[in-house]
Amino acid sequence: MEHVAVLATGLRFPEGPVFDVAGGLWCAEQEGEGLLRRYPDGRVERFKTGGKPTGLALGPDGYLWFCDSGQNAIRRFHPDERRIETVIDTFNGKLLNRPNDLLFDSAGNLIFTCPGPPVGEPDSEQPQSVVLSMTPGGLIQVIADGMHYANGLAVIPNTDILLITETQKQRIWSGFWDGVNTSWDTINVWAAIDNVTNAVHGPDGMALGPDGNLYVAVFGVGEIRVFDADGEFLRTITLPGCNPTNCAFDPGGKLGLVVTEAERGELLQIML
Repeated sequence: MEHVAVLATGLRFPEGPVFDVAGGLWCAEQEGEGLLRRYPDGRVERFKTGGKPTGLALGPDGYLWFCDSGQNAIRRFHPDERRIETVIDTFNGKLLNRPNDLLFDSAGNLIFTCPGPPVGEPDSEQPQSVVLSMTPGGLIQVIADGMHYANGLAVIPNTDILLITETQKQRIWSGFWDGVNTSWDTINVWAAIDNVTNAVHGPDGMALGPDGNLYVAVFGVGEIRVFDADGEFLRTITLPGCNPTNCAFDPGGKLGLVVTEAERGELLQIML
């Protein structure tokens, strides 16, 4: 059994862990309305952004890009200059529908999910999710829609396969990602998350490991599910809290797999 250690406590709905080039670990605090940075020496610093920040990604411009579900926007933060900018807040004349997660592909395209309202809110039973992309030149377009809470994103290394979690249907979709034409095609269910029956629960954020496997945070059941590169289920890692939101691997190898856990408000470390 893997050993789970706690890196930080007292967090207010942590999300979106990501490492910067200096080895610092960042995450968003959705209910804390800001970003948190854990330095390699263990010091923690908070930066107020307002809104409800969720997914984080280190952009090719050196900024930390983040989804803000409270302000219905994609924003970015420069760690040194402490400057925050709103990059996208509308598409086709409408506000973004609660953006949740994002990533940059190798061509510099931004891909992000807008899942809409969570279960229990008005109209949440309707498949309102859209997945959008923005080219380096600023062209925004829909690459997928019709899902029930499109959420986490990942690209399988050395392939053109883009994975998207659909939380309320407990499954992960795969398709061929064309970074030149910014299109997602040949779409299939890549994996199903079994033994999860509550529509509030399901696959959230995910990360590709150095072993080539996919590690999926399953919100509501306190688990990381591990799949191979073909979508075959391998094993489960049990966590101390029920609501893991996302995970990321330390590229330097020191911290292993880092998980943001919202029920207990913790940043977790798992050495595999």
